Amino acid sequence: MGPCPGPSFQPMETIAGSTCAKLLDTMAAAAASSRARFLLGFRRRAPLPLPPLPLPSPVARAATRRRGVRMASSASAPPSTTIEVPGAAGPVIVVGAPGLPEADFRNAVDSALFKQWLSNLQSEKGVLTYGRLNLTRILIQGVDMFGKRVGFLKFKADIIDEETKTKVPGIVFARGPAVAVLILLECNGQKYAVLTEQVRVPVGKFLLELPAGMLDDEKGDFVGTAVREVEEETGIKLNIEDMIDLTALLDPATGGRMIPSPGGCDEEIGLFLYRGRVDEETIRSLQGKETGLRDHGELIKLRVVPYSQLWRSTADAKALCAVALYEMAKRDGLLPSANL
Repeated sequence: MGPCPGPSFQPMETIAGSTCAKLLDTMAAAAASSRARFLLGFRRRAPLPLPPLPLPSPVARAATRRRGVRMASSASAPPSTTIEVPGAAGPVIVVGAPGLPEADFRNAVDSALFKQWLSNLQSEKGVLTYGRLNLTRILIQGVDMFGKRVGFLKFKADIIDEETKTKVPGIVFARGPAVAVLILLECNGQKYAVLTEQVRVPVGKFLLELPAGMLDDEKGDFVGTAVREVEEETGIKLNIEDMIDLTALLDPATGGRMIPSPGGCDEEIGLFLYRGRVDEETIRSLQGKETGLRDHGELIKLRVVPYSQLWRSTADAKALCAVALYEMAKRDGLLPSANL
């Protein structure tokens, strides 16, 4: 017998290359299949549910309810009331602006300033007198207290023209009546006027003015207030008997008072005249004198100017009106003889 044929062997390089190639192909196919299954499963998988929110405890729920009650009460309606005004077509609603305290609203409605304004509406030439205009609503916007009384009051009145059904401008700054005094001092044949120089914040300037002041009570004591204001602002003591009411010489239909800014303010001013005779020392002592109630914020200096130059020395409406009234009354012989 010939020798048995032995197994045939291939070179190791050939076997290894073939086996590795097949193995790599198999692994690549398996990886591709696995990746596809993973992506497919990722797309189809539903999102994980969120954990449920914890329910508030009974104590927390009660606190939430209490907070809701406090918020609701803080957003309460502004104060309001209804008043009857003769001449108006019906009851007039009075309401406070948002944020106006209840106490300020009540002080405003009960104030002499507000009541006087309502009275003016019904006067001989009042807004409601002729029936064409009607008052429907009043909005109280601001209140400034001077101690226990209302000093300044701002409000808006809805006045309707019944023929055209349009509103008449009705913004009101109420400050009430005031007085001013034209002080004329004669010295060595020369006539002088006494003015006050003080800061006026609303116009942002220092102004030369007649000594003046507001009425502090509801009695309407114009003469007594004029005398007191002159003493406070100048230090000059006046006799009530020597005071002459220049505005009282106006036609009675005017109301006997000067109204400087009726487009926005209710102020009416009584203008008075005082005449006296002094020496040169008095004139010198008055010039530049610092006066006023410092604890009330009054920073006042006195200025003495020749009367002939007064009308050119100041833009004060009180002074200019007083000069006009004095000159016209003197021309028409309406002034009593001066007791100098």
